Amino acid sequence: MDFSPVIARSPAPFGTGGARAVLDAAATALRHDDEAALALVLDTEGSTYVQAGALALFGAAGRQVGWLSGGCLEPDIALRAQQAVRAQRIEWLEIDTRSDEDLFAGSAVGCRGQLRLALLPLRALTAWATLIASWCDGIGPLRITLQANGGITARVGDRRVQSTLATAPLSWGGSATQWAVEVPRPPAVLVFGGGPESPILLPLLRTLGAMTTLVEQRPRWRAMAAHADRALELPPTRALASPQACDAALVMHHHFELDREALAALAGTTTGFIGLLGPVRRREDLFRVLPAGAREALLPRLHSPVGLRLGGTGPEAIALSIAAQLQAHLHGEAA
Repeated sequence: MDFSPVIARSPAPFGTGGARAVLDAAATALRHDDEAALALVLDTEGSTYVQAGALALFGAAGRQVGWLSGGCLEPDIALRAQQAVRAQRIEWLEIDTRSDEDLFAGSAVGCRGQLRLALLPLRALTAWATLIASWCDGIGPLRITLQANGGITARVGDRRVQSTLATAPLSWGGSATQWAVEVPRPPAVLVFGGGPESPILLPLLRTLGAMTTLVEQRPRWRAMAAHADRALELPPTRALASPQACDAALVMHHHFELDREALAALAGTTTGFIGLLGPVRRREDLFRVLPAGAREALLPRLHSPVGLRLGGTGPEAIALSIAAQLQAHLHGEAA
């Protein structure tokens, strides 16, 4: 099999839920000086559960965050991760499940692919804490360049961390001695208005990998901020003045005037997805009181009523339908 000297993959538009959970857990482990290893997928071949740039964290007592397979490969990865932690060096692992012999012998795991991984001792990556914070803030993707001699460079935006780690011998052949992978930044979702859907929708969006901001000034719904990554008690125009990225916005106050105010503010932005909760009649009533310019600016981006038609009623069904439509949009799938 021929591998080029530098292996890279085209990044997806946004990070997946797994990357968000893994990097959150890695930041927490770094703060507490926990013993753990970060598994980084360098390259894949054939049918695999993940692609290059996928992450998982393996800690003490079997603690694990993130998945690199359907569960069949993790025991082997965890054992090698323990070696990386004990020796405080990079361990390399190649897992190949493409053998026909394994299939007929009944010992194959079912996938027909190959993974090449680096197991990085987390304590050697203490300087990554600031990079992870920048990644969570949406500054940019996390770009990692790793060399077979232990040299590693990680960057987010203008911030760069470079170091050399102790390393075990490379456990596979081939000409590649350097790999470049990218973890796309998480999507940023701005939610205007708390409501009955918030305790379901906000954690669900977080699980799917989004960074969520709740914009809510009403005392009754301020407690919903506990379910978001951050909260702003600001008018919509001031909330949208933040320099942080806003990839999608949801307008769901259950309040006509507050929805009008949010839509009017969003009309002047480049936010690519604007979801409006409520029936078609509500949208028509709102458009009657919005200026013509605002209506024209909103229409190409407005999803109203927001959410896929999945069936069911109540806040749980509504939250699921909104999250499903937003997930499809953010990852370029036709909803």
